[in-house]
Amino acid sequence: MFLSVFDVFKIGIGPSSSHTMGPMSAANRFLDLILSDDWPRPSNAHVATIRMSLHGSLAYTGVGHGSDRAVILGLMGERPDTVDPDRMDAIVGDVERTGRVTPPGHPGYAFQPKTDLIFDKKNPLPGHANGMTFSAYDRDDRLLLKRIYYSVGGGFVVTDTELEQMRASKAKAGDKKVPFPFASAKQMLEMAARSGMTIAQMKRANEEATMSREELDAGLDRIWGAMKSCIDRGLKNEGIMPGGLKVRRRARSIHDKLQEEWRSNKANPLLANDWLSVYAMAVNEENAAGGRVVTSPTNGAAGVVPATIRYYLHFHEDADQDGIRDYLLTAAAVGGIIKHNASISGAEVGCQGEVGSASAMAAAGLAAVMGGSPEQVENAAEIALEHHLGMTCDPIAGLVQVPCIERNALGAVKAVTAASLSLKGDGQHFVPLDACIETMRQTGVDMNEKYKETSTGGLAVNVVEC
Repeated sequence: MFLSVFDVFKIGIGPSSSHTMGPMSAANRFLDLILSDDWPRPSNAHVATIRMSLHGSLAYTGVGHGSDRAVILGLMGERPDTVDPDRMDAIVGDVERTGRVTPPGHPGYAFQPKTDLIFDKKNPLPGHANGMTFSAYDRDDRLLLKRIYYSVGGGFVVTDTELEQMRASKAKAGDKKVPFPFASAKQMLEMAARSGMTIAQMKRANEEATMSREELDAGLDRIWGAMKSCIDRGLKNEGIMPGGLKVRRRARSIHDKLQEEWRSNKANPLLANDWLSVYAMAVNEENAAGGRVVTSPTNGAAGVVPATIRYYLHFHEDADQDGIRDYLLTAAAVGGIIKHNASISGAEVGCQGEVGSASAMAAAGLAAVMGGSPEQVENAAEIALEHHLGMTCDPIAGLVQVPCIERNALGAVKAVTAASLSLKGDGQHFVPLDACIETMRQTGVDMNEKYKETSTGGLAVNVVEC
């Protein structure tokens, strides 16, 4: 099993990897399909109109997550990693005004967002909670092409056929032959023991099977650069976040207070926790505002990993760029195992799969760069994930704001605590990480749908009712 670090960490836009980046990428794939020869195109048939529908969790919380805007942007040829956040409103406005999408390389198609983009809450698709259907018609309104896509978390998009193949084979699309193909934490530790290598070194060897060391390091530096820029923007911006809840940004004001404490040398026994929290909140406030973020492993959990890296740089004198690279490689190794054996999708397993997974990844990365053995790194990940088990995904009004922003702060605090606890031991512990991951999967299966990113239960209804 091989999942690249650049699949776990993807640069995109907020507020959701599954509900924003996923639909945009699905629209990109459908456009590519239209131009291809991979479908039985009737002779002299030309696509004139595109229609699409969102199902399941995408239908329930898609407006709050900007899924409709993401589809429009995707059908205009915009991609999550390159779209200019400052131009998105104008692009969407043009489509709404003209009733057409004009992606580069295409003739242009009729698409009226009010009638051709449907939030179908009555008919969930069978493969996954985040389902989408794209359809293309000719000028006589005859159906030419139809595809079902699923957004399975972290910005990953697959067709219904690909999803069935993945589940049948327990292998991800694009698997490559690598020197350390661990699919579980047990295999990872066994390979580390046999090779004498760290988890980061094994992950690096896997990545360098398909790219040079220089390319890998440049990519890792680009990921951290995007994370750092997101933190910096979040610490500077203020005001009310979009969506209607009128939630005010807090990261800047908290940061200003911490800076004042830092300069005055005031004693603060909670100093590390405060910095962790403000870094995580800065990222997730940017995400909630639709800014540029990095899936870590999702947008809803995007603040945990950057916050703990910034904490590492802030409080550890020996922190350096090589340490950041090892951190990201280790975190990606753990994230890949979780995704392979369970899920990182809040719509599938609740927030335990998002912030819980992010906290496990962050704990592993931090333990690694603080000198932990592979066994201590695995222990750190297990501690962090174990104490997120059962966490629901119940965003108020379908917005990735409450409780998501503060939840990232607490996920970062748990990650640092888990890393510290693991380093105080010898790596031997009672619950294996694999058992914890399987427990998360089972818990997600048993969890009521109203607690899995539908905003039909939990805080999403009780706060409004109060």
